[in-house]
Parts: sequence; C-alpha cells; structure tokens
Amino acid sequence: MLAEVVDAVVGVDTHRDTHEVEIAHPTGTPIATITISNDSAGFAELLGWIFDHAPGPRLVVSIEGTRSYGVGLARAVADAGLMVIECEQPHRKARRGKGKSDPIDAHLAVLSALRCDADRLPTPRADGDREALRILLGARHDLTTAHTAQTNRLRALLLGGDDTDRQTARGALSDTVLAALVRRRSPRDADRAQAVRHGELRRLTVAVREGGRALKANRAQLAAIVDDLAPGLTDRRGVGPVSAAQAIISFSHPGRCRSDAAFAALAGTNPLEASSGRTTRHRLNRGGDRALNRAVHTIALTRMRCCERTRAYVARRTAQGKSSREIRRCLKRYITRELYRALTTTMTTAMSPADA
Repeated sequence: MLAEVVDAVVGVDTHRDTHEVEIAHPTGTPIATITISNDSAGFAELLGWIFDHAPGPRLVVSIEGTRSYGVGLARAVADAGLMVIECEQPHRKARRGKGKSDPIDAHLAVLSALRCDADRLPTPRADGDREALRILLGARHDLTTAHTAQTNRLRALLLGGDDTDRQTARGALSDTVLAALVRRRSPRDADRAQAVRHGELRRLTVAVREGGRALKANRAQLAAIVDDLAPGLTDRRGVGPVSAAQAIISFSHPGRCRSDAAFAALAGTNPLEASSGRTTRHRLNRGGDRALNRAVHTIALTRMRCCERTRAYVARRTAQGKSSREIRRCLKRYITRELYRALTTTMTTAMSPADA
C-alpha cells in the first residue's frame, strides 16, 4: 500500500478561489492544515509550507479535480518534482457520520491516497499535445451541434419554398449548392415575408458553409496531432482522426492503464456477468468513459459495414445464435484490445526520443 512507502501524504480539496490542504502521516494522523489561494502565489506558498512540515522526502500529493479547479496546482506541484495522484470526489458513504466541510474533504483525500496500491496509483492525465486534442474535441462538439442545427433550419426554410428549393432541401448541401444559394438575389416585387425569408436563408447558408469549413480545419488539426503522437493509428480500418484523438485522450500515456483489460474497463467494453440459473451470458458495461466507448462503437459500426473480415465474423457469430448486441459487445472488446496495444507501442516509441 502507498502508506508503507511514503513519509507523508498531502490531501487537497480544490475550489474556484481557494484550496484546503492537509498534510498527514502515513497512519492518517494530521500534521497541519492550510488554506491557499488558487493562483501562483498560493501555489508557491503551499510548496514552501509542504517542505517545512514534511517529516521526510517521500511525499505524495492527492488532489481532487486535477482537470478542473485543481489543474493549476497539479501542474505547479508536478513541476516542483512531487508525485501527484488524482483523488476522486468522496462518495456519500464515505461522508456518512462525518459531515461535510473543506477540512473534512481534504482529510478524505489523504485517506483515499493511503488506501491506494503503490503500483497502481491513479496519476493525472498528461498535458501537452493530449491537452490540445482535448481542446479540439471540445470545440468540435460545439461546432457539430451548431452546424447540425443550422443545417436543419436551412433545410426547413428550403422546404417552404418552390419546387426547386424543395428539391435542394432533399439533396446534399455541397459547396456548389451553398455557393448558389449565397448568390441568389431577392425578387424586386418580394413582400416583407419573402424578403425576411431570403435574408435568413442567405444568413444560414453562410453559417453552414463556414461551419463546414471549421469542421474540416478541426479534423485536419486532429489528424496532424494524432499522427505525431501515435503514428499509423489512423491507418487501421475504421479509425479516423476523431476516434483516434478520443482514444489518445482517454489512454493519456503509457502506464496509466496497466493492461488491455484495465483499458477495456475504462472504455466500458469489458463484459459483465449476466448469468442466471442455466443461462450463462455476458452483457454490455454501461459505465466507464462514455466518450471513449462512443469512439469504439463508431469504429465497430464502420468495420461491420466496410470490413470483410468483420462481416464474416458477424455472420459466423450470428449463425451461432448470438444477438446483434452481443456481437457488437465482442467486437468492441477486440477493438479496445487492439487500440491499447497500438497506443502502448506507438506512444512509447514516439515518447522515447523526447524522454532521452
């Protein structure tokens, strides 16, 4: 256990403006507490305070919210050479009979760290290019939502026009079609409703065209970073830049997941027992990282549609009496194993020169 190999543990309960911190012995006995501001001055104050109160050099800092309110502190502590681990928010059962306050949560962060296996510490996800991918995927989600809504509104306006507009609404809104809609002029004898409709039609057309261009640029940026971090990953059947980026974000760095089974549990693709009586079966796992699960699901659907080997596998398993849901579950587990092995190999190789 971690308690057997450290001299002290620092627990941090993070907030928007301030952080509550406790340093404790490996037995869990508190040594001291402090409240710091969530800025560079507070981080510097905390580091000096830790080194003043630490009973030894072997220190671990357990921070709640390393990717939200505690992201700045986690980076400052890691830059100072201290080990940082990620602490989950205390469960309601852990609070039972103890109440709720910032000092209590800081102490619970200490206790949570002390119970960890020293060989399986929950280290925070990596920064750098991985953080760039996370930002780009967040932007892509917003772009996609807005682009879909604007496209639907544009089609609805076209359906309310003449036969030519209705035919345009039923087809693909290519760059050529969008350019023609932008160049369209309003009739001179148009009434107020027709003029408003024409103006809104043109505005939506411009927005749809710009949104499509932004999505293409976003995809190109994702592809460039993915190729740098995991060369050859997008060459695999069904793995595009978006799915590959999500896999890298969840995988983070070699060593975060100790095995392909752990990565499958993270992705929610590990089979769960659903047996009863004479029935022996497994079911889908509805937990884990749902964004990663969605990426794996997209890869599986693409392979079921385009890959001959996968289609042969589906046919064979269907003949054995498996349902389509069970077949997808098996495929997603295989894909997760393949992604784990590819990321472990390619990201370790890609990181070696920089580490050296």
